Amino acid sequence: MALTVGTQAPDFTVKDTHGNTVKMADYANKTLVLYFYPKDDTPGCTKEACSFRDNYDQYLSKGIAVFGVSMDDEASHQAFTDKFSLPFPLLADTDGAITNAFGVAGEKNGFRYAQRVTFVITNGTIAQVFDTINTETHATDVMTAIG
Repeated sequence: MALTVGTQAPDFTVKDTHGNTVKMADYANKTLVLYFYPKDDTPGCTKEACSFRDNYDQYLSKGIAVFGVSMDDEASHQAFTDKFSLPFPLLADTDGAITNAFGVAGEKNGFRYAQRVTFVITNGTIAQVFDTINTETHATDVMTAIG
C-alpha cells in the first residue's frame, strides 16, 4: 500500500539517468515530484514522461524538482531519455528499494515493477499522492493540484 499524505518520505540514495547520485536528503527543504512508473519506453509510461517533459518549464519556474522512478537500469533510462528528449532525471531503482519503501511495488507473471503512483513531497513530507492517473495529462493535473 502506497504511503499516505503526512508521512515522512523515506530516505534514499540512488543513481540517476546520468550516473549521478541522488539523495532524498538533498531535497529536504524543497518540493519534489517523484513519479513511479512500470517500464521505460512502453506506451503509457512514454505518455506520462512526455507529459512531464512538455510541462517541465512550469515545474522549474516554481522551483519544483521532478524525478521519474522505475526499476529499469541506467542504460535503459539513458536510451528512454535520449529517445524522448526528457529534461529531468530518471532514478534507477534496480533493486526495488525505493519502490518498496514508498509501498508501490507490483508483480505480474514474475515481472516486478513500480506501480504508477506519484508523490508530491514538500520539506520531506508527503503532501499529495496521485494513484489514479491519466498518463497524457498527468503533469498538468499534478501542477494544477500543487497550485
